[in-house]
Parts: sequence; structure tokens; C-alpha cells
Amino acid sequence: MRTRESAAAPEIVVELQGRVAEDLPDYARKKIKAVLAHTGRPVLHARVRVVRHDNPGRERPVTAQVNIDLDGRLVRVQTDATTPREAVDLLVDRLRNRLERVALGREAHRDRLDREQRHDVFLSLPPEEREIVRHKTVSPARRGVDEAITDMDDLDYDFHLFREAGRGVDSVVYRTGCSEIRVAQADGRTDLLAPVTTPITLSPHPAPRCEVSEAVERLRLTGLPFLFFVDADQGRGCVLYHRYDGNYGLIEPLADE
Repeated sequence: MRTRESAAAPEIVVELQGRVAEDLPDYARKKIKAVLAHTGRPVLHARVRVVRHDNPGRERPVTAQVNIDLDGRLVRVQTDATTPREAVDLLVDRLRNRLERVALGREAHRDRLDREQRHDVFLSLPPEEREIVRHKTVSPARRGVDEAITDMDDLDYDFHLFREAGRGVDSVVYRTGCSEIRVAQADGRTDLLAPVTTPITLSPHPAPRCEVSEAVERLRLTGLPFLFFVDADQGRGCVLYHRYDGNYGLIEPLADE
């Protein structure tokens, strides 16, 4: 991996992986900086990552991702394309749209075709070669469902683990295949939610209680993009998901303060 960093404010870090031209960081930095100049809010940090996957059968072999710290609010955008420059151009367009929605205080409906295009690029690895390569944590602070949905959209995820404000239960908000927003709570209850303004549905099914190794097997057998489960060792809700590189990612909650 090659890393180059801008000395100008806001700090913009550009990382390259795979066969990517050495002049791409300057191109990406210039494009991203132009978008960030119009946010109207301090940009504390920006990190861009461009990866060319070594897979000749992949239709769009380049993934570009940007993570922005917008005055304490995290915004994440990702896109896929056939060439590194195309990936950066698409990334810039999507980031501009996302920041506009953040500035307006609302989230526009996403284009379903674009969402499908983002999700057909996951690499396939044999089960015995898959690893849990990334552990992420979420804050123990309670969140309302509306806040969790905003967090999910700001981070450009299809699911988000959080502690529901009404009862403090580990929960996950996610989008179904028909773009419906659904909330599942670890204990499967569908009552006692804090007030919600966004149209949602509630899953009546409790999250399975199992060890991480069992969660991996469940995810493999179901073929779902992620699995919400209660870790048998710590008794807390976690999410195991497929990463774009074919491995698994695990999202765990921080311990209560």
C-alpha cells in the first residue's frame, strides 16, 4: 500500500492499493478538496482509499472510498468503477450529493439501481480462506431509531448497529431488498421503542445467541449480506457481515461506561 498525505487543511490522506497510477492521489485530492470547500462546516479529516482488485472476472475492479469527519459527524461514501479515475469521479459526485443532503438536514431516497450495482461486486472466497479481518465498535450511547437511520446513511451502510434509546437494547437498523427500513432488536420485542418519525417495520424475531464461529457458519449457510446475533460470551448484540474483499467484518459494541 502506498500512502500520500496533503499538508494543506483540511488534511486529506490518499491511499492506493493494487495497480493504480502514481498521479492518482493528486487527482483525487484536488477533486475532493473542491467538494469540501463548499460544506459550510469545518472538515476535520478526509481519507480516500482507491483499490484495484486483482480479479480479471470482476466487472468493476476498482473500489474508491472516502471517509470524512465533518465537524464531528462522520460521512462515508464508496463506489466501484472500471478505472481508478472513473471511480474517483463517481466518488466525488456521490460525496457532493451526500454532503448536500447532510446540509439540508434530510436524506433523499437512494436510487435502487445504483445500490444494486454497489452490491454485486463482492469477491467470492472459499469458506476455508475467509477471515474476520476487521473489528469495529459502536458507542454505548443510546440512539433513537431516526438518529440510527441518519448514521447509517451518513456512513453509506445498508445496516447499522446501535443501542435503542427506549430500552437500551442492542438493535440493528437495515434496508430490505425493497428499500424498506426495518429495525430488529436483540430480544425480538416490537414495543417500547422511543418515538420514531421515519416509516419503519419491526422484526418480531430475536437475534440468535451464538459464538462468533457459529455466526460465521450461519452467515455462510444463509448467504445473507449480514447476520445480527447476540454473542454468547459477552451477551451483547453484534453484526457479522461480508466485506467486499470476500472476508468477514465484525461489528461489536463497546462495553458500558
